[in-house]
Amino acid sequence: MRGGAAWSPDPAGIRIAVRVTPRAAREGFGGGDADHFVARLTAPPVEGAANAALVQLVAKRFGVARRAVTLVAGDTARLKRLRVEGDTAALEQTAASLYATKP
Repeated sequence: MRGGAAWSPDPAGIRIAVRVTPRAAREGFGGGDADHFVARLTAPPVEGAANAALVQLVAKRFGVARRAVTLVAGDTARLKRLRVEGDTAALEQTAASLYATKP
């Protein structure tokens, strides 16, 4: 698995692990530790606002439609797993470049 456990191939694309910080001063997405990407969101963690903001941010960073990003686990937790649908090789390449950047 590349990027530690931060991402892995999936039959429909890739799965990513993300550690979320809601109510941040500004949004950001990039590499974290060996197991997770880091997402900073300006949205609060209430009524699904942070999850919706995360899906939108991930879709933008990976260059896919919002409907291609699905929250798989961690609905109410800081640690979340998402599926990003699309060409697995291209998504893994994008993940590697995003993992090398700081949020």
